[in-house]
Amino acid sequence: MDNLPTDGTPLASDPLTRAVLELDEYAAGLGWDQPSRLFALVDTARLRAEEPELAGQLGFDDSGQVASALTPVEQDELPTGAPLDEFLATIAWPEAVTGCAMTVERLMLPQSAEEAVPESLQREGAEDELAEWVAEHPERQEVRLTVAVLRDGTRESALRLRSKDDSTEVLTGAGLVPGLADALAATFEE
Repeated sequence: MDNLPTDGTPLASDPLTRAVLELDEYAAGLGWDQPSRLFALVDTARLRAEEPELAGQLGFDDSGQVASALTPVEQDELPTGAPLDEFLATIAWPEAVTGCAMTVERLMLPQSAEEAVPESLQREGAEDELAEWVAEHPERQEVRLTVAVLRDGTRESALRLRSKDDSTEVLTGAGLVPGLADALAATFEE
């Protein structure tokens, strides 16, 4: 049984999960070694009603085409060199934005390797040395993380390993990347 719609995105019943998987598939189409990307998530029905011209440009016309409940709108390129949490702390979304999402690529270690991190690299200020240690570790895995949050606090994440770069191998779950989800949720706090 084929579980992919014609656009290649895995099926999902929850609108936020669907949006995360669509963004994961979009990022996969761009390839690896890409910069982080930030997206506003807007209610598609509201977009059609309030911005019909933009909705038409995005392909959501009144022809009966079924669209996702959430439409991702990519934001300007993120500044390079700024820590992600500091950059996200500068974001404030207009009321029309229902949620936001981000794709990032990172190196990840298995739990056994994380337990072996030297104490000297666990201190504050050793981030660069720790990143170098992880980058050189033989068990490291390259991953693409797609994390989304809604104004109401709902969260969803997708994780794709570079070594298993296939839509059927994407892991999803609300708690996969809690730190990034917290930082994205903070962009909706007043």
